[in-house]
Amino acid sequence: MKAVFLDAATLGSDVDLSALRDTLDELVLHERTAPDQVQERIAGFDTVLVNKVVLGSEHFKANPELKRIAIVATGTNNIDLDAARASGVRVVNVIRYGRSTVAQHTMALILALATRLVDYHRDVQAGRWAQSPQFCLMNHPIMELEGRTLGIVGYGDLGQGVAERAKAFGMNVLLGARPGQSAGSVEGLRRIPMAELLPRVDVLSLHCLLTPETRHLIGAPELAMMKPDALLINTSRGGLVDEQALADALRAGIIGGAGFDVLTEEPPRNHNPLLASDIPNLIVTPHSAWASREARQRIVQLTAESLRGMRDGTLERWVA
Repeated sequence: MKAVFLDAATLGSDVDLSALRDTLDELVLHERTAPDQVQERIAGFDTVLVNKVVLGSEHFKANPELKRIAIVATGTNNIDLDAARASGVRVVNVIRYGRSTVAQHTMALILALATRLVDYHRDVQAGRWAQSPQFCLMNHPIMELEGRTLGIVGYGDLGQGVAERAKAFGMNVLLGARPGQSAGSVEGLRRIPMAELLPRVDVLSLHCLLTPETRHLIGAPELAMMKPDALLINTSRGGLVDEQALADALRAGIIGGAGFDVLTEEPPRNHNPLLASDIPNLIVTPHSAWASREARQRIVQLTAESLRGMRDGTLERWVA
């Protein structure tokens, strides 16, 4: 197997790629690849490793020797899967590598918002504690999580990890039925329609894929259904939420706060409504929830296992 990794820098410089090198006959690394460099860089290779670089029908048609694509991530929206199937190119992705780190980040956002951690830190830095007439500051309302209700939309590996940690904080967990899902019970948890879920939750955490059905799953009408002190957490995909509607809702006090690790454009080179400086109780992190070294190293190991399965003809789970 002769492979090229088009955007190796996306896994960071501190991961060990020896598992890949031990599996492949040849591995050529490029830190990053611009769209106009893709054709020349994949020419002559039967296997392509990629994280975010886009591959489409034009690449498959021009490179008939290409047989395999290994996505070093879970999302597959950068690959034209229909075109890959039509060209006989097999595609595999990586799942179940980031449960601990993403769930940890999700809980960190919930805790920071519930305790108003950022606001109190800023108050201390601004000297407001030193000027206080009493021993403490209490100017930002604190939410105690125990006994509160967490709503999870997307109860896969990541949603399950968040549910486990939320229960440790004494939270009650409900599941939301995203479009196309039926209500019912999943592993002892109730899955209810979104219209029933939203008014009941104190925290809503999104963990579903971005599809035409889930795009803007949360917009102005849905935000208006939530409690005025409710928190919205998104560590999944930016397009799940109407960002302008959320910015407006936070300014108007329609909901209590939001924590986002994802935006519709990444990096956000153009104006994004959630990056305005006047939005209260909003935390935005730079798509870093997945990025612990342990999780990134796990991606390498799982990708190497998939490549061995491709080589030996034993791989059972394909994306395309």
